[in-house]
Amino acid sequence: MAQKRMTIKEADMLQYYLEGFDFVKKVVVYERTCDVAIYYKNNKRESVIKRLKKFNYNDTALLENMPNTSGRQITREFQEKMVGMLLSFGVRRLFFPNIINSVYTIVKAAPLVWRGIKCIVSRKLEVDLLDALSVAISIVQGNYSTAGSLMLLLDIGNELEDWTHKKSVDDLARSMSLNVDKVWLVTENEEVSVPISHIKTGDLIRVHTGNVVPLDGEMVSGEAMLNQASLTGESVPVEKSAGSRVYAGTVVEEGECLLRATVTNGQSRYDKIVSMIEDSEKLKSNTENMANRLADRLVPYSLLTTGLTYLFTRNITRALSVLMVDFSCALKLSMPLAVLSAMREAGNDKITVKGGKFMEAIAKADTIVFDKTGTLTYACPKVQRIIGIDGDDENQLLKIAACLEEHYPHSIANAVVKEAKERKIRHKEMHSEVQYIVAHGIASTIEGDKVVIGSYHFVIEDEKALLSEDAKRKVENLDHRYSHLFMAIAGRLAAIIEIADPLRAEAKDVLKKLKALGIKKTVMMTGDNQYTAEAIAKEVGVDKYYAEVLPEDKASYVEKEKAKGRTVIMIGDGINDSPALSAADCGIAISEGAAIAREIADVCVSADDLNELVKLKELSNKLTKRVESNFRFIMGFNGSLIGLGILGILAPATSSFLHNASTVGIALSSMTNLLPED
Repeated sequence: MAQKRMTIKEADMLQYYLEGFDFVKKVVVYERTCDVAIYYKNNKRESVIKRLKKFNYNDTALLENMPNTSGRQITREFQEKMVGMLLSFGVRRLFFPNIINSVYTIVKAAPLVWRGIKCIVSRKLEVDLLDALSVAISIVQGNYSTAGSLMLLLDIGNELEDWTHKKSVDDLARSMSLNVDKVWLVTENEEVSVPISHIKTGDLIRVHTGNVVPLDGEMVSGEAMLNQASLTGESVPVEKSAGSRVYAGTVVEEGECLLRATVTNGQSRYDKIVSMIEDSEKLKSNTENMANRLADRLVPYSLLTTGLTYLFTRNITRALSVLMVDFSCALKLSMPLAVLSAMREAGNDKITVKGGKFMEAIAKADTIVFDKTGTLTYACPKVQRIIGIDGDDENQLLKIAACLEEHYPHSIANAVVKEAKERKIRHKEMHSEVQYIVAHGIASTIEGDKVVIGSYHFVIEDEKALLSEDAKRKVENLDHRYSHLFMAIAGRLAAIIEIADPLRAEAKDVLKKLKALGIKKTVMMTGDNQYTAEAIAKEVGVDKYYAEVLPEDKASYVEKEKAKGRTVIMIGDGINDSPALSAADCGIAISEGAAIAREIADVCVSADDLNELVKLKELSNKLTKRVESNFRFIMGFNGSLIGLGILGILAPATSSFLHNASTVGIALSSMTNLLPED
């Protein structure tokens, strides 16, 4: 980087900057040598060099968005603590008189012994009691050197536990906070979609029905009903109007709002993710909870074994060797670390998993339910043709449709907007407030005329749009291989937009791979007509399919499958998939779908490739195997140490060292990747 020294903050800044680009796979910054290694996607070398040339340590926007803490800083602090502890211990042993070392050992042991006494008073048999007994017995015997060594090993173990947990949480939070969202920025001339990282304090942002409020702010205009359950737990939406405070993470259920940002992204987003991770005890997997309960239950048996060892051998050293070994540290540390590491590994592939229990659900899953549009088919299908009714101008009809559809993140809407862009049709806001009717369509007013766009059921049957004879003939002769959007203006059918919604190239192969990984039943559910659904179902090879379903039908099906004892994964991308995503054992929102779907889902997959589902299933399966392997190792190794201690082969300090070393080893092993890097 052509600089003599690099601070930790500069290294973090460079890493954060480079990791924000889609074409960068991985970044490693070596601050001591001022080097950076960048792993990038094929043919993107010039893009990497171009971005490096633009990098500037004084970039205020980048500084605002960066998290304040980092794994690098956490590791540096840990290294300094470890060096300080070891130097202090060595200096005392080499240069201090025995009497001073003895007094120091007693003073340092006092808090440890006090914690043990509190365990006895509260009638709790915990690891603190085992540690207090081992140190206290050594001091009573006059073995101050042994007591000091035991406390050093305990301190090292505690610091390692603290470091590994903090580092795992930080790595996971950073990988999740890099997932960049798009927001609608309102300028003097137009409303444009920009990455959330571009927003500055004071900018105006518009949030539409079904979208998540991206940043804290104050409402400037509009009226909306906001679901604040993610913040307050309230199930009833709260009415907000001009002057009201709105908070990031809440969802607009009705209406829309124009807000002025009061907090930019960076630190608030990072803090929110860290809080989500650290406050997710209820999201821990059953395996993690079982390990914690087992660890606590094993403490009385450790005490009993210690007592029996002394009773039969009358050897306090052997009893201490048993006392210094406990199963709790390894069990309580390695299991959560394995889960956090797996979540971090998923995050590196832009898969956000919101809790350990969802990875366990994916590993156990035997049924998977797919929404069709944007999930099994491409996230941005193609407009095949625009059928104008009664001779209306095709481009003008597309302009109106795109103007309405651009506000709602769904693959069909994206196709309409993309077609307008490709035809170079500019579609500035020319309508009143847009209303979204879930699973049906959109309604608004343009120049005094009501405009509705959506399904046949919504436009023709619900809204009673008038059809001329020519329109009836065109509707009857529609090609059912395609999806169709109907648009009515001023009460009459004005256009039919035909959407080619081809199957994803990888879809068929992905379903086969999922079956090989343990999925027994694959289902497709769609609001499309029977002909379209049948064609896609046959091509992709699902076990069952259901056509013309409503959101409540999807949720109902998921509930029925769960009632049969199945573990169900639901995969979707739209507002209409939200009830089913919520009902499933694990709901997965895929690609650039609706923000409310991503908020409700348990897992969010940002990559537009179904192979990420295979990777997620493989990761979850291997996590289960790692947890089981860790459990067997911990029980076997620590059991062996206890046996060797009873036989008098291992001294207390050796038992403690080997126990702590194995705990650290299995913790570090749990932090390694489960899948080979691409």
